[in-house]
Amino acid sequence: MIKQAIIPLAGLGTRLLPLTSVFAKELLPINGKPGIEYILDECIEAGIKDVIFIISKKKIMIKNYFFNDYFYKRIIKKKKDPRIIKEYKKILKYKKMIKFVYQNKPLGTGDAVLKTKKFIKNKFFLMLLPDDLIVKKNCSKSMIKVHKRFKASVMASMNVDKKTVSRWGIFKLDKRLDKKNYSIKDVIEKPSTKTAPSNKAVIGRYILPKTIFAKLMDQKPGKGGEIHITDAIQSLLKEKNKIVAHNFSGKYLDCGSMNGYIKSTLEISKL
Repeated sequence: MIKQAIIPLAGLGTRLLPLTSVFAKELLPINGKPGIEYILDECIEAGIKDVIFIISKKKIMIKNYFFNDYFYKRIIKKKKDPRIIKEYKKILKYKKMIKFVYQNKPLGTGDAVLKTKKFIKNKFFLMLLPDDLIVKKNCSKSMIKVHKRFKASVMASMNVDKKTVSRWGIFKLDKRLDKKNYSIKDVIEKPSTKTAPSNKAVIGRYILPKTIFAKLMDQKPGKGGEIHITDAIQSLLKEKNKIVAHNFSGKYLDCGSMNGYIKSTLEISKL
């Protein structure tokens, strides 16, 4: 069973400057609700019980957001506003699920994942990247079903325009398993339009095996001096670990850029 999720949150969010010069991008409101709460709600609906946030000391406001009990209790005592009481109860529910680990140096997503090693109990865990919102259908829930069916790791996949493949990690497919699922041979990071093995891009949802920690511990820094999760996934594939690319049914929203953030707010306001 997949009962634990990790969410890397230590990034500085430079694509959303100047907003992120003073504010954590994951707390920026999307249609009146912090972006990170959409991710948490996806986890809860998918049956996740424990969530591990990977933050840095520069992102301590994320922890403060969930541990501001004194503020809420003081306000509720004065006003007894039903809306504020409801919000506080929601925060308390989230708080019970969350643990925090720290990545104070930006050494890549792989390094961030490695920080959670001592907390992961089961053979597989879920990872969600907060810049990628998927609405209308619960992507994590459908991926867990795929994991159970094929007894394999799973990565979310989306068809992209062939002209834009250089922006994405792209799957090299092995064989089609059914209408929405493929086994994969490799993941190619940001290939050119000429060398891209497909137009199926990696989106920020992963079900990964606990064995990936051993790969990350032995892994040498890659591009930019960082530990990349893609390199560890490639190591698993070389050892014939089965990984399924799942074409999800929900609507993808990129919240990591200013243009994408604005579009996401408009899109969610229509739901």
